[in-house]
Amino acid sequence: MPARPASAEPRSEAAVGVVQALAAYGLWGLMPLLFVAMAPAGATEIVAWRILFALVFCAVLTAVLRAWGRLVALLRQPRVMGVMALAAFLIVVNWTVYVVATTTGHTVEAALGYFINPLVTIFLGVVLLGERLRAAQWAAVGISVVAVVIVAVGYGRMPWISLALAFSFGLYGLVKKRVSGVVDAVSGLTIETMWLTPVAVIGLVVVATGSRGGITLTANGWVHALITIAAGPATAVPLLLFASSARRLSLSTLGLTQYLTPVLQLVVGVWLQHEPMSPERWVGFALVWVALVVLSTDGLLAGRRALRPVGDPVRVDPVI
Repeated sequence: MPARPASAEPRSEAAVGVVQALAAYGLWGLMPLLFVAMAPAGATEIVAWRILFALVFCAVLTAVLRAWGRLVALLRQPRVMGVMALAAFLIVVNWTVYVVATTTGHTVEAALGYFINPLVTIFLGVVLLGERLRAAQWAAVGISVVAVVIVAVGYGRMPWISLALAFSFGLYGLVKKRVSGVVDAVSGLTIETMWLTPVAVIGLVVVATGSRGGITLTANGWVHALITIAAGPATAVPLLLFASSARRLSLSTLGLTQYLTPVLQLVVGVWLQHEPMSPERWVGFALVWVALVVLSTDGLLAGRRALRPVGDPVRVDPVI
């Protein structure tokens, strides 16, 4: 049997990583359809069930993977638990704004938030971490600011949903980065949902005692109940796929695949939910896409320059 080429395994790993990344971002992009299907549940109930059923899913997965020891070890580290509490706060803000947006006819505005998220992440890196930007990165950020202004003029107000989603998820990413070498994806989501469980319980109590018909889980048939329960795996699975793909792909490749999510959100909002797209919206989105092209091109060129040999060969450790 002929020897297997040395490059076959890395290419196979990269192919698996691309499929996983596309699956993760595709599921995130189609998430608005799940939230709409959960009607008549409101945003508070949807977020609450999402937290609780995600916790159940993670507990089952932890048992299957026999990872209780790793989880307990993390629970005993005050610093890790403090960072994860902050991450939990940021992600529940993100989830709540996103669910409210996609169930009240603002899916397009949510899509804009995830389009500008990479640019907001760069901005946060400069402000909070003191990072220095290349000229092309500054240009991309500047173009995105102009885009937001144009969209704001079209709305007659600032696109607060877009900005809230972009900044909450950008800050969430920065917080998770601080413990990324210690906390794995399953344990991280488990701890986050544990922190948020009291919030979910309070939310369900408010819904149950409110004047809008109470909790819908058991009051609208078994199909509605199954869809609601599916919110748990729908929350956890994309995150796990993303974490696995991130170990297999370069940052540049992973960065290019992330735009699938807002593209699908835009399709859902415009063509399925029939949200209006004014000329200002189209111009704003077009400018954001220009900014993302500039950013992606600069990232690819920077990556190639970093790999170009200069002088004596230097050993470069792989990024995993």
